[in-house]
Amino acid sequence: MSVSALSRRYAKALVELGVEQQAVESFGDELAQVKDVLSQELLLRQLLDSPTLALEKKQAMLADLSKVLELTEGMNKFLGLLLSKGRLCYLEQIESNYRSLADELSGIMSAKITSASELDDVQKQAIATLLEKQTGKQVVVSVKVDAELIGGLQAEIGGRLFDGSVKTQLKRIEESLTEG
Repeated sequence: MSVSALSRRYAKALVELGVEQQAVESFGDELAQVKDVLSQELLLRQLLDSPTLALEKKQAMLADLSKVLELTEGMNKFLGLLLSKGRLCYLEQIESNYRSLADELSGIMSAKITSASELDDVQKQAIATLLEKQTGKQVVVSVKVDAELIGGLQAEIGGRLFDGSVKTQLKRIEESLTEG
């Protein structure tokens, strides 16, 4: 099974548990918190991923982390499952999928905008408004700048890519000229 399918399956299970326990938002916050700690504390991450360290020691370290972060019992069990199955290394992808699924559940979609230049707040809001009209859902926009686009922008939302960049338009012109 691919990493993306695996991480999506775990994220979906956690969302379902969150819905059942009315803790979707808190699970998301806790998952992000654990992900941040593990990405910042490289030694801890390496120890938890180490195949040579005994599972009991890893569980004790995870329990200590859980106490420090004051995680809920549901999150403790979920992290324990990931640890015992050797899947804690997928936590970043699981957290990303969890956010997407939780947002989808609440009617929010995330849009990743890549622009050739920096966008101001008015432009970001205009893009979000257009995407909301297209999808019928609330859209949260994140913007990244990539000067290689030359001009225009790309918008990725709901697994679809809308490409209005000058770079892509020039590439299409080049292809049509070389074909005949």
